[in-house]
Amino acid sequence: MMIKLENVGIAVRDLEATIAFFTDLGLTVLGRDTVSGEWTDTAVGLDGNHAKIAMLQTPDGSGRLELFEYLHPGAIETEPTRPNEIGMHRVAFSVDDLDEALAIAAQHGCYPLRGVATYGDLYKLTYLRGPSGILVMLAEDLTQDR
Repeated sequence: MMIKLENVGIAVRDLEATIAFFTDLGLTVLGRDTVSGEWTDTAVGLDGNHAKIAMLQTPDGSGRLELFEYLHPGAIETEPTRPNEIGMHRVAFSVDDLDEALAIAAQHGCYPLRGVATYGDLYKLTYLRGPSGILVMLAEDLTQDR
């Protein structure tokens, strides 16, 4: 059996703000829709499921995010995930310029949790809180210039 990661789905508080954040970082919107009906109730496992969705893709075409803003049932606010909690953890992106990516994130009010770290001489990386409290890891590969 062949298996391939299709996308990572994330429920968000504000679809437009989240799309702006990720498109400013370089992802592109592949499509948008509003979904509801029996098929969505069955697929998602929620009665009366009604959501605005958007599919975004990384520039290299290898990664996709599916963003959902629930209209019904209403979104449930929870505490943002901490890095050591069990369950969905974070979404990670390689960037060619971490400083530029952090400047873009800051325009959206998103900053590193603690700062920027260097992993050996391999990566500069950081975790930040994106829109809706999403944990986002940004990493710059330091070996690319060698």
